[in-house]
Amino acid sequence: MTPRSKDSHLKKPEMYEELRDDGMSKQKAARISNAAAKEGASAVGRRGGEAGSYDDWTVPRLREKAKDIGLHGYSKWKKSKLIDELRNS
Repeated sequence: MTPRSKDSHLKKPEMYEELRDDGMSKQKAARISNAAAKEGASAVGRRGGEAGSYDDWTVPRLREKAKDIGLHGYSKWKKSKLIDELRNS
């Protein structure tokens, strides 16, 4: 089932589906597929891995990142839950 509809904002729905099949979250798969459509897959691949380890981040910084990417309920999460959700979103 392709998520493409009249109001779908996916630029590369096939890539989105492949990423979802590989276990990625909906948000992360959409961000990657749309970035690949805009900049090219090789440019997006080279850009990855620059954030450093979430384990070294403070809880306020983790919460800010959660807010930036649109997660909900993060204000009550412990550091380990924040890290897990950020890695899997």
